[in-house]
Amino acid sequence: MRLRAALLAALLLGTAQAGTYRVRAGDTLWEIARTHGVSVGALLQLNGRRDQTIRVGEVLQVPTPGGATIRAASLAPAAAPQVFQQGQAVYYGGRDHPQTSMTAAHLSLPFGTWVRVTHVRTGRSVDVVINDRGPFGAQARVIDLSTEAARALGIISEGIAPVTLSILSRP
Repeated sequence: MRLRAALLAALLLGTAQAGTYRVRAGDTLWEIARTHGVSVGALLQLNGRRDQTIRVGEVLQVPTPGGATIRAASLAPAAAPQVFQQGQAVYYGGRDHPQTSMTAAHLSLPFGTWVRVTHVRTGRSVDVVINDRGPFGAQARVIDLSTEAARALGIISEGIAPVTLSILSRP
């Protein structure tokens, strides 16, 4: 399997050498791919994977800067997602999800939708999957984040924060 992944990477990247990246708490595949100038699909291909679940401490193969020209269309970086909604984010315990602890509740988005939540004041962002309904009560509140997602966004001490939501993918 590793040989197949290496051969695929060589085909996709020409003579470019792959570097490595160690996954840290709060990382998402989308952020790692964007940082290294490739799509999530290309990052998964480079690592010979289909599963999008990543774990803290895991080492991923990433393209090195200044490598050969990348020919595959799937390796083009995705355009920045447009803002879908603005309002306030709060957090709660969250609901378990088999792939990630970065989850959220939204009143209307379909379950399985991936959303980028960006803190308006700090610019920090976190990618979450919608797997619950809420928030209820205050109209200004647009999303309930799991505790882990709130920690990664840096809003635990605030409790509530101004955010923008951008849809990354729908189920």
